[in-house]
Amino acid sequence: MQKTLNSLKIEFNSFSYFYRIILSILIIVSLIIFIWNVCVYKIIGTSFKADHSHFKTLSLSISLPLDSEPIETENSVIEEDLPKDEFDNDIPNEIETHDYIVSSGDTLSNILNQYGIEIADIRQLVKSDPHLYNLKIGQKFSWTLNNASRLQSVTWERSRRESRRYDRVQDRFKLSVLLKTGKWQRDRLTVIVNGSFIRSAKLAGLSNSEITEVIKSLQWQIDFRKLRDGDDFRVLIMREILDGQRQQSELIGVRLSSSGKNYYAIRASDGKFYDRSGSGLNSGFMRFPTVRRYRISSQFDPRRANPVTGRIAPHKGVDFAVPIGTPILSIGDGEVMVSKCSSTAGNYVAIRHGRQYMTRYMHLKTLLVKPGDRVKRGQCIAFSGNTGRSTGPHVHFEIWINNHAVNPLTARLPCMKGITGEARRHYLDKVNKTIMQFKNR
Repeated sequence: MQKTLNSLKIEFNSFSYFYRIILSILIIVSLIIFIWNVCVYKIIGTSFKADHSHFKTLSLSISLPLDSEPIETENSVIEEDLPKDEFDNDIPNEIETHDYIVSSGDTLSNILNQYGIEIADIRQLVKSDPHLYNLKIGQKFSWTLNNASRLQSVTWERSRRESRRYDRVQDRFKLSVLLKTGKWQRDRLTVIVNGSFIRSAKLAGLSNSEITEVIKSLQWQIDFRKLRDGDDFRVLIMREILDGQRQQSELIGVRLSSSGKNYYAIRASDGKFYDRSGSGLNSGFMRFPTVRRYRISSQFDPRRANPVTGRIAPHKGVDFAVPIGTPILSIGDGEVMVSKCSSTAGNYVAIRHGRQYMTRYMHLKTLLVKPGDRVKRGQCIAFSGNTGRSTGPHVHFEIWINNHAVNPLTARLPCMKGITGEARRHYLDKVNKTIMQFKNR
């Protein structure tokens, strides 16, 4: 050790005076930094042990979303129900059961995930039936939820001849396969509006589910509440008959004659409805209610738990941290159903798009629309604010489909895309045949 020190001393003295000064300064600075770090570490460690409970509280507050609503079990949603009209009241069971038509690129996971269905339930479904990996365009799914907002049952219509049902048994699902042996027949019905469309349709022989399909097929072209007496509907429908009883049906096409104009909605092979030229029937939706995307301060979570009480406090939308005064846009064409102030939602707007879709925009500063106004896609309906039960400037944005809140970031929204290529040629052939059947008496 002594030899090493002597060697270092000889080497140090061999440097010029200037370099010895520089080297000495560097050594002194290094020692000061080392001693400072040791002292600070001890101070932080002592304060952490002395105030551990405060640290836990601080960590909890950091983990919660900023610029959002406080998480509470009481009054966590606005007091008002979703606005309803005669069509919601006269056609039962739409709220309890949700349905979905498989589109290109769909998987069971992305279909159910947009509605907040837990991934564990989706895995158990696939585990009960590996065929669920192989979905086809145009197939139909319907499902119900239990009181805990968990998946209760699922029905998968694989074809006209086969459907599969999955019922929850504790944390698993039991598969039942139903093979249909009835005879399919094509029916053409005429509905002449006299007062209520729904009552007129029932008198013409349409069931509740068939009436719902007719309304959905034409929802982007007409407002069913503004139909006039004498308006003429021609409905083509396939029905399965077994032992003289109607088992199920599938709408093929609809033609409405109103005020001298014809409106068409005809089903294509993908299970969706298009006009007589194969164009989409809606104007499409924007993904976000702002010109550009802002930071998300709170995610969609139908089973969000209060970190203190542990109780479920659903967050049925997405919060965007936007500055006060940011223009808020309607994501699609529609009619304003609500524009008012609420103690929890602050100033908010609810817009109905067609018959299946509803959007809500909350905690706004200035409202620019009133109930009954027709709005277009991208139209400014309000300016953002910090009203109601809010902890910072943001807009709370919700999308509802068939009276179910869905994740606005992942929901499959309507688009303007029409049919192209070979599929369009086949569709136009079907259109010509269908229109001929509308004309036949």
